[in-house]
Amino acid sequence: VQLVESGGGLVQAGDSLRLSCVASGRTFRRYAMAWFRQAPGKEREFVAAMAWSSGNPSYADSVKGRFTISGDNARSTVNLQMNSLTPEDTAVYYCAWRSFVFPADYDYWGQGTQVTVSS
Repeated sequence: VQLVESGGGLVQAGDSLRLSCVASGRTFRRYAMAWFRQAPGKEREFVAAMAWSSGNPSYADSVKGRFTISGDNARSTVNLQMNSLTPEDTAVYYCAWRSFVFPADYDYWGQGTQVTVSS
């Protein structure tokens, strides 16, 4: 599975951005897609995920109420709408693909897209 992210950029605090991720290749094995992020000097952290079968989203506490994950099953695309951005949201955002329920690992990753929020 190949994942390509887009939509990152430089914005000001309070602005919005929409990230997209398109999956291609052997996408018939699918359980969920997710977004993670990694800020400079910090470990990669979970942001949001969506299970393909149910469409149920899950979010990190730090983004609840501000970020919305959505997906298009037919197009193997997942989006992340990010509102009310703060400088603490500055990071490289990665799209991830989880093929199976078990193991509970994301087995494919995109190259990442930079999001920079200025104060």
